[in-house]
Amino acid sequence: MTTHPSKAGTKGVPRAAREQQVLAAATEEFGRHGYEATTVAAIATRVGVTKPLLHQYFGSKQDLYLACLDPVGDRLLDAVRTAMDERDAAAPPTSLRVLDALFTALEGQREAWFVLYDATLPPDSEAAHRAAHYRTAIDDLAASGTADVLRSAGVGDPLDADALKYAWRGLCTALVRWWINHPDQSPEAMTRRCARIFAAARSLVPADVDQE
Repeated sequence: MTTHPSKAGTKGVPRAAREQQVLAAATEEFGRHGYEATTVAAIATRVGVTKPLLHQYFGSKQDLYLACLDPVGDRLLDAVRTAMDERDAAAPPTSLRVLDALFTALEGQREAWFVLYDATLPPDSEAAHRAAHYRTAIDDLAASGTADVLRSAGVGDPLDADALKYAWRGLCTALVRWWINHPDQSPEAMTRRCARIFAAARSLVPADVDQE
């Protein structure tokens, strides 16, 4: 469930703890409202610090966004990479392992997904380039995974793999958005739900579907 940092104020709070409060609040604000609509003043008010103090700690709004983005990007990338490296034959399919890893990594800060996948970042900014770096790395892993899935199904068209990669990103985004709106759902419950959905989806596709 998403956490909501309290307004701790500035007195008696060590700087390191205060910075973590700011980053938690900023991550949720950027994730909920997008970079463009998020203001430093709103983040400062939420945490209970002054806007000048927040600038003193983190610099500009872009600097604060990057301070939120890097741990989110690293956490999600590591989660996907670890899930895909699993070689246990008894493990669930790769798609479910990846989703479970994402849900687990996002628990407690679900809006963080939309810090990385933010469509309002200023074009050609450092923020946009850094976010694109993480998204590309995750997409590359997804491309490898989807290509393996299609090859095992006897489908060799590279455009099919490319289309599936983009569909996969959209599916992950839609599932996280649904999850945010259902805070009572645990990561484990979400993974089980996805397993049921995938099993049902297989019945929608004819076994003799044209692969040309």
